[in-house]
Amino acid sequence: MICAAAAVLLALNLFGANNTSSGASSPPHAPPAAGSVPAPSSTSSPAAGEPDGRGAMGKHLPRSRPVRLIIPKISVDAPFTDLAIGPDGRLEPPPANDVNLVGWHAKGASPGETGTSIIAGHVDTKTSPAVFAGLSELAKGDGFQVLRADGRRASFRVDSVETFDKADFPSERVYSDTREAQVRLITCAGNYDRRVKDYTDNLVVFAHLV
Repeated sequence: MICAAAAVLLALNLFGANNTSSGASSPPHAPPAAGSVPAPSSTSSPAAGEPDGRGAMGKHLPRSRPVRLIIPKISVDAPFTDLAIGPDGRLEPPPANDVNLVGWHAKGASPGETGTSIIAGHVDTKTSPAVFAGLSELAKGDGFQVLRADGRRASFRVDSVETFDKADFPSERVYSDTREAQVRLITCAGNYDRRVKDYTDNLVVFAHLV
């Protein structure tokens, strides 16, 4: 199941069918509204190779909706769904009824665009493993691709695979925008706590466009 990632200010919560909590905190991009967590704002980037006002570094692509996530090492070939900010100011989780589905924060950076793109997936459901069940098998140097609506194939290389206790989740490191085109793949990890119906940790794959 997908779980909640706790942080001092912000976190991205991913839930499975057994979790009864509401949505997820969003990456930090905009000031918080009263009584809510910060919600991300829309972003856009220039065409590949053009300078942008944020001092982009390295290769980047123009904004385009992701279509499929391909991770050969762990046999992932999954379509995307948009994840939006709900009425409570939290990022809504991917639907739990499709085990082969990933979600992306549609108002944040798209995969390949300058900044940090957030891709979330379930690790399991009540009945079976889900799309990110094997995410922990990735290692530094592994590659994966995002097929985009503009016909481009954005290729990424893994920089690190790290597990964080929700009580010590580094939200700024995970969610803050970068001057490069980067991606975070996020799911649950650790032990499942039946008392709170949640996993103890989150697994985050840090990767950059190549």
